[in-house]
Amino acid sequence: MGLILNIETSTSVCSVALAKDGEVIACKENNEGLNHSVLLGSYTDEILRENRMDVHQLDAIAVSMGPGSYTGLRIGVSLAKGLCYGTGKPLIAVPTLQALALSVSSRIQEEALYCPMIDARRMEVYTAVFDRYNHTVNDTQAIIIDSHSFEDLLATHRMYFFGNGSDKVKEVLPAVNAHYIEKTEISARHIASLSEQLWQEKKFVDVAYFEPFYLKDFIATTPRKKVI
Repeated sequence: MGLILNIETSTSVCSVALAKDGEVIACKENNEGLNHSVLLGSYTDEILRENRMDVHQLDAIAVSMGPGSYTGLRIGVSLAKGLCYGTGKPLIAVPTLQALALSVSSRIQEEALYCPMIDARRMEVYTAVFDRYNHTVNDTQAIIIDSHSFEDLLATHRMYFFGNGSDKVKEVLPAVNAHYIEKTEISARHIASLSEQLWQEKKFVDVAYFEPFYLKDFIATTPRKKVI
């Protein structure tokens, strides 16, 4: 049974959730853009203060490990590591796509396949496929969506697509078995149940050496027009 601070910054949503025994008791989030560097520390301080808690009272710090935004993930992991270094608390790394899938499958509770998607720009998404019980069917990967994507699974299974990358799938995959859940974004509240499970199993990561799961290397681009 743990008291865990959950941090999620893998997409444009910046969120922090305080959970006890896997149940969220407080959450702060913003989905208006990539303001993570400004908001994340403030949200953490506010959520602890409003619940009359000190960071040393926590049992662990959990962070969404990716894949997702390179910058967002670095900000979230950096704060989580800092809190762990300062308090000696263990660090829990929660797979982002698995947490999002569990949040949907636990609500729908239907024998189907669940396919969370995070936008990776253009027609590419970070995705994986899970069954009703959150077991992995297809491992996490970055794929370019076309009319043949998931055709083998869609031929025999009802599939739910969701996440901020699923809109682009809807345009090219109008299969009968494809169903879309709109406005489903990953949040710190979604990683709470998995972080509790990992806490109970004592599956912690090394604070010094842990790195986010970027999936793809960061590529810096040069502006076409130079600013004088």
